[in-house]
Amino acid sequence: MRQMDIALAAVLMVCALAVVNAQHRARTMFVELEALKKEARNQEVEWGKLQLEQGTLTSHARVEAMAKTQLGLTTPPLDRIWLIDAGVQP
Repeated sequence: MRQMDIALAAVLMVCALAVVNAQHRARTMFVELEALKKEARNQEVEWGKLQLEQGTLTSHARVEAMAKTQLGLTTPPLDRIWLIDAGVQP
């Protein structure tokens, strides 16, 4: 009977250590999960900022202003502008 008590105590100790180890791993993984969620939120904010910046940089007014100032392009006079209908051949 004494040996059985010692064996059961050893099994109980191993189970208790396994529970403690599982709890520790669960907490560690939870902390890692929260850090990854925070990083994902930061990435979403950065994505929004980049989309806004892209919209600003590709706006028609900005492109036209850069064409005039940096490239020296000008709008042609009206008599040099042709409107072409897709269904009619000139």
